Amino acid sequence: MSGEAEGKIKLGKADVYIHLKGKSNARITHIDIELDELNKIIKDKEASYVAGKPGGVFIGLKKEMIERAEKLVKNKV
Repeated sequence: MSGEAEGKIKLGKADVYIHLKGKSNARITHIDIELDELNKIIKDKEASYVAGKPGGVFIGLKKEMIERAEKLVKNKV
């Protein structure tokens, strides 16, 4: 994991959970990453691409998501 670097803007501290199948309405076991700022980039019901990387995961964004992310960063800086 590379940590802080130029061009990387911290969104906040996320709550991360393994959500087990059959508990709290989960149909399959999955990972929940809960952070309100993420919903400003990836809207409810939108799909994205996730891949593992050393020390964490990489979430690939579609064009519309990239535009929202860049707008969010512009408003934070």
